[in-house]
Amino acid sequence: MSNRTKVVVGGAVGAVLLLWLLPFWAALLVIVGVPVGAYLMLDPSQRRRLRRVNRRELGR
Repeated sequence: MSNRTKVVVGGAVGAVLLLWLLPFWAALLVIVGVPVGAYLMLDPSQRRRLRRVNRRELGR
């Protein structure tokens, strides 16, 4: 299993646990808020690099 697959499986398990433990709106806020917060904490140059890498992978 690749590292990316492990991260995706871990994220899915975490999301299911959050939905089970918290009310729906709170779990949704955490599930959406953490990645958005992490993206906003990046420098502008890091954001550009991330967008460039994502576009390159889509063009495969």
